[in-house]
Amino acid sequence: MNRYIFLSNSPAATSVLGKRVGESLKAGSILALIGELGCGKTLFTRGVCTGLGVPLRQVNSPTFVLVNEYTGKFPVLHMDLYRLGEIAEGFEIGVLDYLSRAESGVIVVEWAEKLLPLLPDDYLKVEFNVLSARKREILFSAHGEKFGTLLGELAGQ
Repeated sequence: MNRYIFLSNSPAATSVLGKRVGESLKAGSILALIGELGCGKTLFTRGVCTGLGVPLRQVNSPTFVLVNEYTGKFPVLHMDLYRLGEIAEGFEIGVLDYLSRAESGVIVVEWAEKLLPLLPDDYLKVEFNVLSARKREILFSAHGEKFGTLLGELAGQ
């Protein structure tokens, strides 16, 4: 299985989904989050980090600093590329240096559409579509072979 769709009816459901994903991640995982402003990317990331043992109070959107680093089961790099204008700026801020650290931890990238060509072959794309004020369609797409088992687990619930 390389795709899975989840319908979230509340922010709490999105957070719980993130936690389930986080609990299943292994070192070397890269999550590429895509969706409009306010669609739940940071909420999902907070859930992922909780699943990885990062204290919830530490997880904040790194919009103004671009990258936050957390300590949990693995090191977690939380990137928010909202303020990044184009891919060339990604080189300037050292995105490739951060991506090279993926093997020892987990990387979660918000606004990942701005650097998809720079990602390695194995990553999990998570697209958020707003259906209403509280409802979201969350589409998971496995790129490479690493995340097929995780998507199968999510589908089996």
